[in-house]
Amino acid sequence: MKYKILFLPVFLLTLASCMSEKTVIHQKNYETKLDTLTLFDSIRSRKIPVAFYTPKTDQKLPGQQVVIFSHGYGANRGNDYFVYSYLTQKLASKGYFTVSIQHELPSDELLPMQGKLQVTRMPFWERGVENILFVLNELKKTRPDLDYQHLSLIGHSNGGDMTALFAAKHPALVYRIITLDNRRMYLPRTSLPKIYTIRSNDYPADEGVLPSFAEQEKYRITVQPTHINHGHMDNKGSEEEKNMLNKLILEYVEKQ
Repeated sequence: MKYKILFLPVFLLTLASCMSEKTVIHQKNYETKLDTLTLFDSIRSRKIPVAFYTPKTDQKLPGQQVVIFSHGYGANRGNDYFVYSYLTQKLASKGYFTVSIQHELPSDELLPMQGKLQVTRMPFWERGVENILFVLNELKKTRPDLDYQHLSLIGHSNGGDMTALFAAKHPALVYRIITLDNRRMYLPRTSLPKIYTIRSNDYPADEGVLPSFAEQEKYRITVQPTHINHGHMDNKGSEEEKNMLNKLILEYVEKQ
């Protein structure tokens, strides 16, 4: 009995310390740094450019969570992995190790715009899933200290479709997904990974992509409407729009 009486306060003190430590990390505003690297997947003979947005600090951040971001379609022009820096830098400033992947290369075929897009675009989404998986596995080799148990995947538009497909194919590898107006790939109906989707005011999703109200309640999926245009969810958005998206996303990842 004495052991139990002594153990409870110590346990609560330790728990409070851990919760406080996590809160301090994510409430603090760090300066950020940007590093770039081109990975090479020898099995697919494919280059994968990546950008790392990280907090600038000499201190090790315990329990540092990872975010992998996938951009919207940019007609294979390249450098699309830089055009969401309002969000990737913001996440890094809150302590997240944020990785943005360039999915399309100039040598790739253009994304199909006709036919049943859930079918014609599937090979492109599957390639994106393979890109994410490769980057994740490489990151685990070089940064085993990061928290991969709470991995977040975020994607806009076509990158959101890739993100949804990744969650469907590899649910055990991801803790939460956030899609910014994905329109074609059906969101998984599942409680884990946790699912949050932010919607535009101008482009509706295809039928069946979004869960019904009953499914939202059953699986605790959040469908968040906004007054933001689909094309304003990258750096082209106004400061007000970018601030709103940052606020919605940070509030979601912090409360989960």
